[in-house]
Amino acid sequence: MEALMLQELYKIYKEGEIETVALRGASFSVQPGEFIAITGRSGAGKSTLLNIMGGLSIPSAGRVLINGTDIAKMSESERTTFRRKNIGVIYQTDNLIPFLTAQENIMLPMQLAGRKNCSHEAHTLLFEVGLKNRANHKPGMLSGGERQRVAIAVALANRPNLLLADELTGELDTATANQVMELLTGINAEHKLTLIVVTHNKTVAARANRQIHINDGQISEILASDGRSKK
Repeated sequence: MEALMLQELYKIYKEGEIETVALRGASFSVQPGEFIAITGRSGAGKSTLLNIMGGLSIPSAGRVLINGTDIAKMSESERTTFRRKNIGVIYQTDNLIPFLTAQENIMLPMQLAGRKNCSHEAHTLLFEVGLKNRANHKPGMLSGGERQRVAIAVALANRPNLLLADELTGELDTATANQVMELLTGINAEHKLTLIVVTHNKTVAARANRQIHINDGQISEILASDGRSKK
């Protein structure tokens, strides 16, 4: 079974009598454990696509199947519960709560999912992302790269099967971006989770098993890791 399958997705935004079509029949599938990069110019529909895959938005038409479950048919509360258990999302800005420590930020999604006594698991995740000595540091005390590592740990807090990242290296220097991507690809390989990264960065995209290019809301090409078109 595919980890993710998108079928004929349309997303239309309405403002008064004006309609903007952000997605136009986008379709593709992703296998369990695959690393996919989604590329395209600004305004092409990348972030809209990621929000729909993450259950943060619903399509105007089409199906979004995650491990065979169509999340587009769920209510908002059902999607929230499903997302907490199955999907992790990392953003360009780390989205950490500034008055919580690194450990407390990681524990929060666990607690929202109803888990108790999760401090040990939070410590384990901090160790995995190379920040075992930063547990009691608040975001303002961390570097940009360290904050993104905590954000990755937060996204992994409930051990999701699907990890989504939206331009996560966009505000990092080249060396730090490479370190963050090394961490993510290592997690992808070790835990066999499905990783989908939206990126403008060609170096980041080249790390993926496949590159899916979106143009004006349509999937225009799918490239294998060697850069050849994949039909």
